[in-house]
Amino acid sequence: MGNIDKGCKKAYNKAIEYGLCDKDLNERFEFRNIRSEEAEQAAEIEQICFPPNEACAKSTMIERATVAPDLFLVAIDRETGKLAGFLNGIATDEYLFRDEFFTDAGLHDPAGNNVMLLGLDVLPEYRGQGLAREIVFRYLRREQARGRKKVTLTCLESKVNMYTKMGFCDRGISGSTWGGEQWHEMDYALNI
Repeated sequence: MGNIDKGCKKAYNKAIEYGLCDKDLNERFEFRNIRSEEAEQAAEIEQICFPPNEACAKSTMIERATVAPDLFLVAIDRETGKLAGFLNGIATDEYLFRDEFFTDAGLHDPAGNNVMLLGLDVLPEYRGQGLAREIVFRYLRREQARGRKKVTLTCLESKVNMYTKMGFCDRGISGSTWGGEQWHEMDYALNI
């Protein structure tokens, strides 16, 4: 077990001790990096969770999972073995979100100080149980332990309140026009 894994386990135990994570969800789901054989399943889930104009192309999702599997966090239902949801991103030293992050996995810099989140996907049958929140919180703790400075995402107006409750700051309208939509750019400071 590497230092990051040991650190994450220690942080997880403290989170349970202080009531900062959902113990039931952590018993029901396994949280880990994506495996190469799960990339196509992630691409299918993306098509279910996002409308066609916003969803990542299958080939792009597979490339992203190949180039940056350590920047995916998947939730696997322990009972069924099914991928229930995931969060993915790429690392960079850039500070502002741009649409090319969605389409060009080559922009991933493993040593980047910041993470640009590219999608939070939870299958409909797993929604309303706190799984999305748990995935995000675990992801933020993991990236903080890795020494990242900031995590940035874009979201529609309807999701701003959800991400604000998770600790993200709304920075206003993003320069991103992905899918022909108007997005809010939000960020979370980790190690500033």
